Amino acid sequence: MSEKGNTLTPVRFRPHHFLCANGFQGKGYSSSFVENFSAIVDRLRGPAGGEIPFVIVEETDDICHPCPHRRGKKCSKQILIDSLDKRHASVLDLKVGQKLTWGEAQQKIIKYVTDDIFQEICHGCFWQKEGMCLKALRNLRP
Repeated sequence: MSEKGNTLTPVRFRPHHFLCANGFQGKGYSSSFVENFSAIVDRLRGPAGGEIPFVIVEETDDICHPCPHRRGKKCSKQILIDSLDKRHASVLDLKVGQKLTWGEAQQKIIKYVTDDIFQEICHGCFWQKEGMCLKALRNLRP
């Protein structure tokens, strides 16, 4: 995320990373991955976090950049990632190229993601069993 003039360059996110960012607790695949993800999440949780712009992408995104599983614009677990992205995009009504803010993304999560839907759309994710994302989802709801 960098500033250009008076506007922020949108954060590039795959659809499933909205729930990942919501539940992130400082764990990850490598120290550089955790450091990068922490920097993104710290901004999202900051005072103006809800206004941060995003653009939906179908390839590796700003979270993926230092990931040891990244293979160019793909992931070594691409079949799983594509499945996660497809399910999340469908439930959250996200399209590649779409722009929205973090606040708008959180409202979509609150509106569309029940505990049962969370279990369905995150099925197969390594981090699902850790419980961080479900706890964060429950805390996000009013």
